[in-house]
Amino acid sequence: MPVEFLGIAATGDGSETTARTTAAFDRDYTLRLARAHEDHGWDRVLFAYGAGSPEPAAAAAFLASKLDRLQILLAHRPNVSYPTFAAKTFATLDQISGGRLTVHFITGGNDHEQQREGDFLTKDRRYDRTREYIGIVKKAWTSREPFDHEGEHYRFNDFVSDVFPVQQPRPGVSFGGSSDAAYAAGGAEADVYCLWGEPLARTAEQIERVKQAARAAGRTDVPRIQVAFRPIVAPTEELAWEKAHRTVDAIRARRAGGEPVRRGRPLGADGPENTGSQRLIEIAEAGERYDRALWTPTAAATGGAGNSNALVGTPETVAQALLDYYDLGVDILSARGYDLLDDAIDFGRYVIPLVREEVAKRDAAKAAARAKQAERDRQQLIAVQA
Repeated sequence: MPVEFLGIAATGDGSETTARTTAAFDRDYTLRLARAHEDHGWDRVLFAYGAGSPEPAAAAAFLASKLDRLQILLAHRPNVSYPTFAAKTFATLDQISGGRLTVHFITGGNDHEQQREGDFLTKDRRYDRTREYIGIVKKAWTSREPFDHEGEHYRFNDFVSDVFPVQQPRPGVSFGGSSDAAYAAGGAEADVYCLWGEPLARTAEQIERVKQAARAAGRTDVPRIQVAFRPIVAPTEELAWEKAHRTVDAIRARRAGGEPVRRGRPLGADGPENTGSQRLIEIAEAGERYDRALWTPTAAATGGAGNSNALVGTPETVAQALLDYYDLGVDILSARGYDLLDDAIDFGRYVIPLVREEVAKRDAAKAAARAKQAERDRQQLIAVQA
């Protein structure tokens, strides 16, 4: 199966290493960054969500009206709108984009961040709500007849939408998380299950957990797997590692100066609440380097804040590291550098073509093996019939 690449659709130029010089929503920068992705081989970009950040659906609609090919992954928190309203918003955006939308549903792993927008449910109840919410959105996307709903979190009568997605039967649903509740909800509802970059062995364990959750939910298919990294790439290994250490020094300097590494997302006195970030910190405490190129000090420096484990090396090293994950069953690779624009261009120029070429070779070899086996089976059948 062809590999896909996901980048970031940032609306401003700040990162963990540099303060923002643009407005929170800068039209020119948003479009320039997206065009850099579209022009350099990326498949889609993520519009992330944060309390107080620019509204991602509106930003995505702006981008969709300007670009023709780049696909959109829209992050959405169920607490911020009613599911019938959200379903219409997503369907309208899919129409604007000509069928290029996937929706990433975020349950929320930090109580303080959720409470900023009035969400006071406990974490487990948030997962229950997300699962109910996704089910309603899917039905609103596909039902041409009015329907009622009475659940734990939502109740309405006689709803039918007048706007439907371009994609049939519906856009894709993306989901992430590393807790038992996350596996259960995502295993049941997700088309794509998103993981943060971890060592290969631990990633393989998570993939198996997702498959088990899908089977437990009665599914005959399983979600596709996406894994996210922070690539640090340079022409030589020595330069890549120098760049990696400069990156961590910059992150630490910003935190030491009192600047938030991730705007509006405090860790709290006891560290992160969500299981995924706890896993990243645990991995970082156990070692700095794993497998071919995985490097954890970037995650440690941010306190396990989201996608934060790096892949360090030359384009060839980073490409081979990504292929190791592809060989595990990962077919969507998410990558975001620390200089958002320049790193997106460099990764697209020097890493993506290497990965695509090797994936094509692997796929061709698998197809040849299947054809050879089919011919052996045919010859055996002829021999038996004779």
